[in-house]
Amino acid sequence: MAVDLPSVHERALEHTARYVAGVKDGQWDDPTPDAEWDVRTLVNHVVSGNFWVAPLVEGKTIAEVGDRYDGDVLGADPLAQYDTSSRLAAAAFNEPGAMDRMVAVSYGPVAGSVYAGHRFLDVLVHGWDLAAATGQPTSLDQELVHACWDVVTPQAELLAGSGLFGDRVEVPDDADLQTKLLALLGRKAA
Repeated sequence: MAVDLPSVHERALEHTARYVAGVKDGQWDDPTPDAEWDVRTLVNHVVSGNFWVAPLVEGKTIAEVGDRYDGDVLGADPLAQYDTSSRLAAAAFNEPGAMDRMVAVSYGPVAGSVYAGHRFLDVLVHGWDLAAATGQPTSLDQELVHACWDVVTPQAELLAGSGLFGDRVEVPDDADLQTKLLALLGRKAA
């Protein structure tokens, strides 16, 4: 069954918004499962990535977008920036033809569907990272986990070789799908 990427991406944005809203004032400098990022840097990464979606899906190049999303894009209200960036990203991927349009991303021109799949993965898994870092419940929406598994597994070797994820973590064969997904992307769920 094909994954409805605009839909699952938008649902992942909504799911992760709860985690962003749950960050307490004293937690922004706390470490995350992403070794070189604290909570603020992790959220900034997701928000910046969200902001990139609309201009790239509209046909702009990385050079045309320039450095406008470099540095701290969270400002004084990270949740408001997350919400704004989420609305823009979801709207861009839901535009007619967006999944078929070629998008000039850093790893080459790819179909909008490939880019949407990668943004979905990024938002969902970093949502888990944020929950784990801030002591929030880490159980992800199981429909989103299944959809993410369907997106990730055909690209597992490519993703492993990208250097963007940690080394695969070994888990028992009978582990639940969320644990297997996180392990595939270098995260220990327990």
